[in-house]
Amino acid sequence: MQAVQRHNNIHPKKLLLWVSIVSLVMMFTALTSAYIVRRAAGNWLEFSIPTIFYANTLVIVASSITLHAAYAAFKREAAVAYKALLSISFILGIAFVAIQLLGWEEMTAQGLDIKINPSTSFVYALSGLHAVHVLGGLAALAVALVMAFVTKLKRTPARQLRLELTLTYWHFVDILWIYLIIFLSLQR
Repeated sequence: MQAVQRHNNIHPKKLLLWVSIVSLVMMFTALTSAYIVRRAAGNWLEFSIPTIFYANTLVIVASSITLHAAYAAFKREAAVAYKALLSISFILGIAFVAIQLLGWEEMTAQGLDIKINPSTSFVYALSGLHAVHVLGGLAALAVALVMAFVTKLKRTPARQLRLELTLTYWHFVDILWIYLIIFLSLQR
């Protein structure tokens, strides 16, 4: 069987990830545009987003930093550092989702449930969709964790590619959250 020669330098899985990321950027751009249009239409309840969302920003940024450090440890084949940093990234990812839930509980306790006004619905929708994408990233991190603890650390092209895809996606959800928190803060 003859090997298929690629005419470009990007791996097909990386290309697929980037196409997916571009489509997610388009979706969140459309939602934030809809937010602006709906806000201008009137009947809009002004409220401050929960302060815990700002703290959550630090959590997801820290998880990106530790995951990047885990990738560097992987490339050096430093197994102990790789496992530790990957574990910390995973725990921080779970903490992000848990803190997100606390933020929603804080909104509900203030009487800002999802049905009270379109403004609250948008905050729940934007942060909820983001949380779903973080859960997808956590699934990829879980696979990386299982591989890290079940198999001996060896830098193979397939394993490096899988980690690079996870890292790229995780940095994307990090940047997306920063965009959302800035967007929502500037709308108040």
